[in-house]
Amino acid sequence: MLVIHTKQELAEQIVEWRHNDEHIALVPTMGNLHAGHLSLVELAREHAERVVVSIFVNPTQFGKDEDYEQYPRTLELDKRRLKTATADMIFAPDVATLYPFGLDKATTVSVPGLTENFCGATRPGHFDGVTTVVARLFAIVQPDVAVFGQKDYQQQLVIRRMAEDLSLPITIITGETVRNDDGLAMSSRNSYLSDEERAVAPVLYETLSYIGQELQSGRRNFAKLEALAGERLTAAGFDVDYFAIRRALNLEVPDRDCDDLVVLTAAQLGAARLIDNIVITI
Repeated sequence: MLVIHTKQELAEQIVEWRHNDEHIALVPTMGNLHAGHLSLVELAREHAERVVVSIFVNPTQFGKDEDYEQYPRTLELDKRRLKTATADMIFAPDVATLYPFGLDKATTVSVPGLTENFCGATRPGHFDGVTTVVARLFAIVQPDVAVFGQKDYQQQLVIRRMAEDLSLPITIITGETVRNDDGLAMSSRNSYLSDEERAVAPVLYETLSYIGQELQSGRRNFAKLEALAGERLTAAGFDVDYFAIRRALNLEVPDRDCDDLVVLTAAQLGAARLIDNIVITI
């Protein structure tokens, strides 16, 4: 497995793969890899002969008081983990490589509409940072396929919209959320949880599942179900950012006849901001 840090090295390898008519898949990550990330690598392998995993903690998607400095950086451990997977290359650039004119003068990419609510409302500028760095990775790696996780449901919708709007010749694939045995979605930020908080954290998925069952049973008072879920999470010790039932296609408010729904939530538990969702087809 190659470990590449510069655009020039990466471009030379891409030329070689293209010369051999090999398709390329990209799995963008911020590192501190877990089984959820590795499942995305395996999914990418199903769609391309070559798989590139980018590892870059992107400063432009962190707010002023967020955890950019504290975010785990575990490149050596990530290398070992990816050796057991099927990645062909790690692309691990530094900030100057991806933002050659500096962060203050960087060209940005913004996707209006999908980015103003939910995580975009409480983390202003977050999705502009995500789309900006993903657009840069797309331009550098030039993949045929890019794979993202369903846990970041709003994010993958935003990236799909960006790719479609800019006519990028890249197929966006979403991999299923990988969970611990107790249902908690795997996340690099789970390491922020204390032992006591870790014992409470599965209530997030339990609440999503309960609301999903209520929807499947025919309940359609969405506002009441959202309020009920918020009360359950607050009682368990979460500081709820949002809990919402929306159209799976575009996160718009559904009517009672909508068949494809996503139930999504974000909540703070101690130092960890946890996000999760389930998709419901009725």
